[in-house]
Amino acid sequence: MSFITLTTDFGTKDHFVGAVKGAIYTELAEARIVDITHEISPFNITETAYILKNSYKSFPEGTIHIVGVDSELSAENKHIAIELDNHYFVCPDNGIISMIASEIQPTKIVEINIHDRIESSFPVLDVFVKVACFIARGGNLTVIGREIKEYKKLIEIQPKVNQIQTQIIGGVLYIDNYGNVITNISKKMFNDVGKGRAFKINASRYSFDKIFSRYNEVAAKNTNNPSQFDGTKLTIFNSAGFLEIAIYKSNLNTVGGACTLLGLDYRDPIIIEFFNESKPEFTPLN
Repeated sequence: MSFITLTTDFGTKDHFVGAVKGAIYTELAEARIVDITHEISPFNITETAYILKNSYKSFPEGTIHIVGVDSELSAENKHIAIELDNHYFVCPDNGIISMIASEIQPTKIVEINIHDRIESSFPVLDVFVKVACFIARGGNLTVIGREIKEYKKLIEIQPKVNQIQTQIIGGVLYIDNYGNVITNISKKMFNDVGKGRAFKINASRYSFDKIFSRYNEVAAKNTNNPSQFDGTKLTIFNSAGFLEIAIYKSNLNTVGGACTLLGLDYRDPIIIEFFNESKPEFTPLN
């Protein structure tokens, strides 16, 4: 039996998550349900896309992912089921799938059309659950929807490169539990555009000219008193392969994180400049 994952902005205070799980077990008593997260910022599609991209691949092939963020049905926000990278996604067509599908072409996409048989104000519970359980039983996607070729794409997820290849213009995509600021600039893009040149990363009033390979590298030269580096600003390519601006040993509840201490928020611009000549003088990190 396939795993069924849940990614929503429902939180855990209300009854929504419990109701969805109960509905899955009613349809499919042997189901194996895994919560990816229910703490997505309300209606935040890019945050959902980032979390989904970096979690789905850890599950076995054949896993079905229910995504309940901004899922109310409308003419502009249809419901779709996608087969992609040997996984299935049941979600609204609001751009959530963009980050995954930009790298891996979907095998099949259908627009779910069972709504005429289901009257619902809670589509994740009444529609997405039925579709997911149908797929888990081995059902063909074309039975629950008509095949389509296109899905909605989020332009803001993709950073831009200027014509002369000296600048990447990206932005803040996600802020994690530590207050680290994750951008939409991938390591691959940085390497492809930068080609080993000197660079400067501009984030609000701050700039960086070095990218560390791990967080504790900032304290590696002083093993006798590494705590003196707590609170140091740094940039790193995180485990997902995206440029991250962080504070060493950050804690949002005490000392703060990169988002609060550097004044960075969702969608704020992050710009990388590359230099063809010798490395210029940069603003100090501290």
